[in-house]
Amino acid sequence: MRFADVYRVVRLIPKGMVMSYSGVARQCGRPRSARYVGFALHALLRSPARDRVPWWRVINAQGRISNQYAPEEQRRRLEAEGVIVGDDLRVDMRLFDAELIVRQKLRRSATRGHPDNRAAAGC
Repeated sequence: MRFADVYRVVRLIPKGMVMSYSGVARQCGRPRSARYVGFALHALLRSPARDRVPWWRVINAQGRISNQYAPEEQRRRLEAEGVIVGDDLRVDMRLFDAELIVRQKLRRSATRGHPDNRAAAGC
């Protein structure tokens, strides 16, 4: 798995929805690599791609904003997209989790046979 694979999956998260680090890892075919997803998103801090990859849509498995570098920015961006973030920085994953949607997008794109899409489906 490469950072580009993580970014490809994160770009599939629809506006107004979130996904957990572990959910992104699962959709990359590496279910035990949630920490790697965090490293990949952290690398965006100093990258020109920072605003092209919606890093703010990735939160921890408990539904909480857990990044230590820009939690208030992440909260603002999520709320601007219609995600309800509690005072404890928690999001209701039952309402806003996009993992099933992303999985369906990956499956559809893999069946179309485009090389980029096949890579995203298996990262």
